[in-house]
Amino acid sequence: QVQLVESGGGLVQAGGSLRLSCAGSGRTVSTYAMGWFRQAPGKEREFVAGISWSGGSTYYADSVEGRFTISRDNAKNTVSLQMNSLKPEDTAVYYCAGGPAYAKVAGPRTKYDFWGQGTQVTVSS
Repeated sequence: QVQLVESGGGLVQAGGSLRLSCAGSGRTVSTYAMGWFRQAPGKEREFVAGISWSGGSTYYADSVEGRFTISRDNAKNTVSLQMNSLKPEDTAVYYCAGGPAYAKVAGPRTKYDFWGQGTQVTVSS
């Protein structure tokens, strides 16, 4: 079973940047499509970004397109989410999730089977 551990969350002012990281342990995540999700208080969890197993294909929610960048380093067994121009509405717990092995697409309809524990991101106005 692959375990995922997120890090990099914190408090930042609007307009600032944060970089989230997701590390796999127990097994490599390099062969899995990966995604980032978030859940704000009182709201449902929503898809943020996804990346194919090779890193050649990415997918973003409209709300973060152009501000967030998902990437992966399969040699280091990590997936990252660079978040720029942060807004108060980006405040949420962010989760890393693992999808199908060798999937060429990682989008909101992809089935994600394993999840991290989440990391809090708070953007102040």
